[in-house]
Amino acid sequence: MKTKELQINVVAGHHPDFHQLTKELDGYLCNLYNTDETFGIDPNHPGIENVHFVVAYMQETPGGCGAIRPIEENAVELKRFYVNEEYRGQGIGRKLLAFLEARGRERGASACKLETGEIQIEAVSLFKKCGYQSIDQFGPYADLEWSSCYAKRL
Repeated sequence: MKTKELQINVVAGHHPDFHQLTKELDGYLCNLYNTDETFGIDPNHPGIENVHFVVAYMQETPGGCGAIRPIEENAVELKRFYVNEEYRGQGIGRKLLAFLEARGRERGASACKLETGEIQIEAVSLFKKCGYQSIDQFGPYADLEWSSCYAKRL
C-alpha cells in the first residue's frame, strides 16, 4: 500500500527494519510496565511462515510495524503493533491496522484479536476508534492483571 508519504511493505520476520522497530517497542513496553517480559514473535519458531509481518515507511524511513498470526480457525491475532513516537498522530497506526485487518480477511479470518495494556492510552484509543471491543483475556494473557484484550469482526 502506498499513499503520498506512507508505504506499507510486507517483510520477513527477520527483516532488519522490523527487528529494529520491535526492539524499540520492547524498550517502550519494558519502561512502561517496569518489566523485562514482552510477548514477541520468534522468527525462528515453527509455523512462522503463517505470520504476516509488515513495516510502514514514511518517506522511506521505517516508522511502524505490525504482524498478524492465525490463532483460531477463523481468527488472527494482532502482534508487534507499534508506531515510532516521531510518527504518532499522523494516521499511520490507523492505516497500518487497516492493512493488517485486510490481510486477515484475505486469509479467511472473520475476527481479529489483540492484547494490550490499559496504560497504553493511545493504543487503546486507536483500537476502540477502529471498532475493537473489550473481550475476556485469552491465551497467554489470561492471568495477567495489567493485560486487556480486544476483538473486532472483520
